[in-house]
Amino acid sequence: MKRTHLLQMLAGVTAATAACALTAVKRRQSGHRRTEDRVVLITGGSRGFGFAIAERFAREGNKLVLTARSVEELNEARNSLLKKRAVLSADDVLLIPADLKDEAQAKSLVEHAIGHFGRIDVLVNNAGIIDVGPIEDFSVETFRNSMEVNFFAALHVTQAALPYMLNRDRSRPAAIVNICSIGGKVAVPHMLPYTASKFALVGFSQGLHAELRHKGVRVTTVCPGLMRTGGHVHANFVGNARKEERWFNLAATTPIVAASVKRAANRVYHAVAQGRAEITITPQAWLMARAVGIAPEAVQRLGSLANEFILPAPVTTSSRGLGTAMQAHAEEEEGAATTTAPWISTAQSHPVM
Repeated sequence: MKRTHLLQMLAGVTAATAACALTAVKRRQSGHRRTEDRVVLITGGSRGFGFAIAERFAREGNKLVLTARSVEELNEARNSLLKKRAVLSADDVLLIPADLKDEAQAKSLVEHAIGHFGRIDVLVNNAGIIDVGPIEDFSVETFRNSMEVNFFAALHVTQAALPYMLNRDRSRPAAIVNICSIGGKVAVPHMLPYTASKFALVGFSQGLHAELRHKGVRVTTVCPGLMRTGGHVHANFVGNARKEERWFNLAATTPIVAASVKRAANRVYHAVAQGRAEITITPQAWLMARAVGIAPEAVQRLGSLANEFILPAPVTTSSRGLGTAMQAHAEEEEGAATTTAPWISTAQSHPVM
């Protein structure tokens, strides 16, 4: 009798557990969790990490403003969000092509977003480029371009959005997220243009947090390590390009070394929800950030050894030829940008899609 009673209790518990699990699945499938109603502007939101962040915010019921230079990629991003049912309607995603190196275009982007949705609750500065190679094979122009894209683009959009965020309805929390890099805390050999620009962005983001926190705008500095975003295929390689590409792509696609972009986007979402000042993504990045704080000289020495014995040697061997290998590439890249993005030719207003 007791045994029969026990079996009945176990069967009841099992049935209840299964019912709860089924209900949870149905809620997720029906969009039950779409309870938020924020406007999230994401730069570089058409692919890679930016798109993953967009999808994560969209699944909670937020509206998106996505910007990138390519109209085609932006349209593909919106179609992908609809196909995945991350958004319920195309009206929830505003696409604005822009080259954010231009301060006027950044201002126009923000004005269009405000005009369309009425506000910006979360700004995610994610747009960026990566250049890989030894210092001897980089031109000054490459450093300047990295600063324009990785630092000044974020500065331009932040300055354009900040007046609206400071004068908003205080019942709605506001947040700025700067996607920096562990390369903004630890100098990485063969990535100096990227490292220099990300160091600048980390300093700007941390200082911005200090100035805006008491004004009700939370600023989160995100320092990821390597992530499997697919962005490695868009990196620029100089010097012995084939060897440089080989080591970088291997590191960027190895599961143990590089983090899942979906998991990283989830970390960013929760950091915003919790009002975190700074997060570091991947255990390796966490360890590197702390190691450089405790033993900076030792970390620099390790970087020097890696450069000497692992990374490819430069192609340019004399100081007189410094950067000449990149000159033709820079001109080629400039021409390609003009060809693939003809709508970005002036500082005037851009089409709202």
